[in-house]
Amino acid sequence: MSPALEVLMQAEGASYGKGVMLEPFVHQVGGHSCVLRFGEQTICKPLIPREHQFYKSLPPEMRKFTPQYKGVVSVSFEEDEEGNLCLVAYPLHTEPGDLENKDPSSDCEPKTKMLKWSNKKQAPLLVDNDNYSKERARHSRKEDKLVSYNREDAQQQQAEVLYFSLEKSSMSPQIKHNPWSLKCHQQHLQRMRENAKQRNQYKFILLENLTWRYKVPCVLDLKMGTRQHGDDATEEKKANQIRKCQQSTSASIGVRLCGMQVYQSDSGQLMFMNKYHGRKLTLAGFKEALFQFFHDGRRLRRELLSPVLRRLRDMKAALEACESYRFYSSSLLIIYDGDPPRSRPRPRGGEEGEDEPSDEEDPEVDVRMIDFAHTTCRHYGEDSVVHEGQDSGFIFGLQNLISIISQLEDHSAD
Repeated sequence: MSPALEVLMQAEGASYGKGVMLEPFVHQVGGHSCVLRFGEQTICKPLIPREHQFYKSLPPEMRKFTPQYKGVVSVSFEEDEEGNLCLVAYPLHTEPGDLENKDPSSDCEPKTKMLKWSNKKQAPLLVDNDNYSKERARHSRKEDKLVSYNREDAQQQQAEVLYFSLEKSSMSPQIKHNPWSLKCHQQHLQRMRENAKQRNQYKFILLENLTWRYKVPCVLDLKMGTRQHGDDATEEKKANQIRKCQQSTSASIGVRLCGMQVYQSDSGQLMFMNKYHGRKLTLAGFKEALFQFFHDGRRLRRELLSPVLRRLRDMKAALEACESYRFYSSSLLIIYDGDPPRSRPRPRGGEEGEDEPSDEEDPEVDVRMIDFAHTTCRHYGEDSVVHEGQDSGFIFGLQNLISIISQLEDHSAD
């Protein structure tokens, strides 16, 4: 275990012989991989060798456009003291230089013995971080609530655009659940539970939690590029991905909506939009969804647009300098705080006591690339297909996204 990872484990309450209990990451709005909360500033997801290779060989000019890579842990499916099923992360029993030579699917013995199994069901994970353990135990003891929840969850999965009222605390609204993250989490737990007799240690990679500094993260997940299938895709997978691109805005503008959560301060609600809705959007519908993402229910957050555009243009320049890379099926995240700092007094000329947000402030926004399970580059060596030049599909999507947000900025100034 590297010194940096050892410090990280200790910071999350884990010492030698102990692990870190993983929690649902409630701000996952897209994708299909299970993303878990390791700590306030760190998330983890199942290790995919190609994605792991990407993070370890990342060009320096790309680092500011991707989450920080923090290492690898072993994750076990266990019971806590009350018999509730949970996921626990442990340091790997390996030297840093040995990791590349090991089979990613091989078992890694955790530093504590496995707890015994029981027939208790996994608890629903519709909770905020602070009350995670208490809420999880309470739900697992009440089977009637579990059945009721599962029915409700089935109904939620059928809807593509949902609204949830957030609980207000003394500090800020609290996001207690996200239907998409719950769906991914429960599906992954079920698969791990089914495989537990054959295998119960999995490698996960640790990554920077891009939402940790925001009180109420508003997150937009955009699938980038005109092509989504990797070079190693089966013919069936290839045909399926081509069909999805042709039937969505991916083919026409190189970008489609994959997921969204945005806080509407006028109603105190959080709006969720999932990938199924995103696939159906026309170009006009996609533009409307972008408008909704930057609108807080009262006004368009126009002060966000310029920093986002600046970041997108910087990313485009960096990608244009990346030779041979193809970021198939990668996504772009745009993140900002739905609960911004209090408005500052209006400059002289306004009515006394009247406040309005200042456009001069540079608001906290973030734009990053994520999901590199199908990324390829000539430096990888073992790939059967080697591409030349730039990833024109991803860059095409970036340019169209820049144009659409620029139009939004121009119209907001009228």
